[in-house]
Amino acid sequence: MFPLFTSKASVMSSNQPPINAVYYPSWRVYKGFPPSSLQLDCVNQIYYAFVRLNEDGTLKLLDEFADLTKDVDGEKGCLRALAKLKQQKPDLKTLVSIGGGSGSAEFPAMAAHSAHRSTFARSCKEFVEQYQFDGVDIDWEHPTTPEAGKNYIAVLRALREVLPSPRYLLTTALPTGEYCLKNIDMHTAGKLLDSLNLMGYDFNGPWTDVSGHHAQLLPQPGLQEHVYPALRNSCHRGVEYLASRGFPVHKIVLGVPVYARSFAGARGVGQPFKSAAEVDYNDLPREWIRHATVDHHVVAASYVDHAGKGFVSFDVPETVRRKAEYVRRKGLAGLFYWTGVGDVKGPESLVRAGHEELSRG
Repeated sequence: MFPLFTSKASVMSSNQPPINAVYYPSWRVYKGFPPSSLQLDCVNQIYYAFVRLNEDGTLKLLDEFADLTKDVDGEKGCLRALAKLKQQKPDLKTLVSIGGGSGSAEFPAMAAHSAHRSTFARSCKEFVEQYQFDGVDIDWEHPTTPEAGKNYIAVLRALREVLPSPRYLLTTALPTGEYCLKNIDMHTAGKLLDSLNLMGYDFNGPWTDVSGHHAQLLPQPGLQEHVYPALRNSCHRGVEYLASRGFPVHKIVLGVPVYARSFAGARGVGQPFKSAAEVDYNDLPREWIRHATVDHHVVAASYVDHAGKGFVSFDVPETVRRKAEYVRRKGLAGLFYWTGVGDVKGPESLVRAGHEELSRG
């Protein structure tokens, strides 16, 4: 089914259950999505997004009211509500995710100084212990220079010293792009990390020249590298690059977006567009999901809304099952979803589709 597989593609080890993880963004509690709204029977890891950092290595809350004060699931704040979920599912692992797309500006200054790195590591451990987390997820977006890549490894070392394996989990989220990955000693990262969340999405958007799938599994066939290079991005390309740099594939968790990218004025891949936007999966019209066109060459789905949104790219249960099959065949660690609360329940659930396919292994 996957032409880019080698005949000796590894199969996921049966003695370790595949990861099916979700990010929980605390700000979604204001829209009626507390931690208890997650499909707990389908996930075994939850990442709490986000906690921020200061340049001196101390931590700061993103939203103190949502994190600690608001009444959530019978507890005070989302942090305690998330910890409560372990009573329902004792084998559930939770990690606090540090940084995020709009919370990474302080990473370079913190990471550049050993004293600040030590403070950061101690602060993370204290936070983990206080709120009953199982580990830390570093979401530095992104180390884009050799110096930043070197300091990124130094941060992981500092964290691992105070958060030893296997008692604590240490993970990170990184893009598929070589502009970032080439700066990091991935072989060393593979020794320090329990897993790497490969952000297999946002390949195309308002920053690109033309419309395109934003989370395709395989590269668009028939395109030369210099022709709109964004269209050549793919999850598979990121996996292969990580492997070529010495990162163990059995520690890669492939990311699935639970949201769509729309390109107004476009009717397909590679077309100019007037504007682009992001839409949560659970805000898409159900008929778009049911009647989406699946491009089996790249494993991506889309819908064309002639009335306004134009070309809309998003995952559907079928493409998630194909990605889960890819994970099993390639011997990857599993799947993660940004975000768990953007999903829907029932047969159109992306998280459930991934869980069911991964469980077949």
